[in-house]
Amino acid sequence: MILLGMGSNLPSAAGAPRATLEAALAALEQSGLRIVKRSRWYRSVPVPASDQPDFVNGVVAVETALEPAELLALLHRIEARFGRARREVNAARSLDLDLLAYDDRIVEETGLVLPHPRLHLRAFVLLPLAEVAPDWVHPRLGQSVSDLIAALPPGQRAAPLA
Repeated sequence: MILLGMGSNLPSAAGAPRATLEAALAALEQSGLRIVKRSRWYRSVPVPASDQPDFVNGVVAVETALEPAELLALLHRIEARFGRARREVNAARSLDLDLLAYDDRIVEETGLVLPHPRLHLRAFVLLPLAEVAPDWVHPRLGQSVSDLIAALPPGQRAAPLA
């Protein structure tokens, strides 16, 4: 299963963060990805804590013939189309598309680490991931998504949007 994380806390040409994410879903499909399943959208506080606006986040499972590096490059191109500029780490952004996991592959290359190195520490990833893939097991840690949620560090807030 190929899992993508999606997030936004700044408006784009498509509109507010939620509208940006909906438009990004369409862009993923137009780029040849097949969306197999998607979570609800979640509102979450920035991690690490900052004075940025809250994020809207979600997770999707996709199918593609692209290899991981090709898929990541596609995600970066789509981010750029929505105004994402990579200037500083953890900055506010119009669109964030993360390659969370690619089947059970473990990859450590320059610019590409799979599974995503911090996904197990983020409520805004794990809660929607549990909706999409409740039986998913972290290939490196060997822990289920429910075990990872139970072990989350304190202070993270993520809740489904109405």
